[in-house]
Amino acid sequence: MARPLRVEFPDAECHVTARGNERRPIFRDDDDRRCFLETVGEMAAQFSVRVRVFCLMPNHYHLVVATPRANLSRAVGWLQTVYTIRFNRRHRRSGHLFQGRFKAQLVEADDYAISLIRYIHLNPVQVRAMRGRSALEKKRVLDAFPWSSHRSYTGLATDAS
Repeated sequence: MARPLRVEFPDAECHVTARGNERRPIFRDDDDRRCFLETVGEMAAQFSVRVRVFCLMPNHYHLVVATPRANLSRAVGWLQTVYTIRFNRRHRRSGHLFQGRFKAQLVEADDYAISLIRYIHLNPVQVRAMRGRSALEKKRVLDAFPWSSHRSYTGLATDAS
């Protein structure tokens, strides 16, 4: 049976996420994370996609993107292909990096968007290693986490960070 087509239309806002094949890491170190974010920037420029929110976790990523040209599949397909090629070259490996096709969910209502942004930004402190930690400690970890747009949303990011 064929996969269902993605519904794409101009100015759609979508939550995009993909996880590593067999739930394995898609980022081994900060150089991989920087490479991914650079590739996201290239995707945004090449496909006129606006990145609203991001969070990079060890074995998956989250993006909220706006697609003025109704080209989500082409843009994210390009992102994942190019990043996989770069990752594989750097780590001298071959094969798939991502598990299946990326997931994309339309973001429509403002209330849902606010909940979604909160969910994405809280990902780094919702991991097993953070269980039992105080809210203050989780806030410190979250405020220092460099691999999400949380710091920009809260005014903690500087031009250098």
